[in-house]
Amino acid sequence: MDLVLIRHPAVAVDEGVCYGQSDVPLARDARASAHEIDARMRSLDVPACVDGWHTSPLRRCALLAEALGAARIDARLSELHFGAWEGRAWNDIDRALIDAWAADIEHARPHGGESLAQFGERVTGWFDETCATASNAVHVVAHAGVVRVLVAYLLRVDRASVLQWPIAFGGIVQLRRFGTGWGLVRWNG
Repeated sequence: MDLVLIRHPAVAVDEGVCYGQSDVPLARDARASAHEIDARMRSLDVPACVDGWHTSPLRRCALLAEALGAARIDARLSELHFGAWEGRAWNDIDRALIDAWAADIEHARPHGGESLAQFGERVTGWFDETCATASNAVHVVAHAGVVRVLVAYLLRVDRASVLQWPIAFGGIVQLRRFGTGWGLVRWNG
């Protein structure tokens, strides 16, 4: 079984703005992005989607998923909720609050939104319910945070370290189940 995770395309938001669960628009047409991503998946020999597309309800993901094929929308695939920081420039957020968050990235919630632990529980709960026993390829259009949490969970890697792994807009991450474990086939394809 393969799990194919696709980060949504670039968004029409100023660089440096925190937009976790804010429903921001895509920077360009979803169909054009879908065409490019589909061609890239074919060139990388990514397995065809058999068990259906899954997506976050936020339009930056849902529009792409719809353009790629019918999608099952699940709120558990939404990005981390940054509470009072949503829509604010990172440079305008009190540095002491960001430092407090970084000091306990798993549990701190100085923004009033979700902690990484809460976010991880929500996302891995989706995986356990939807994918744990799947035998065919599952494709997901999601956010960078969702991709990183799922990769950390499946590879049994510390979440805080995976948060540092860069993933491009439209990046493709492919994992494959081998027996009882998972392996990373590609990152940022």
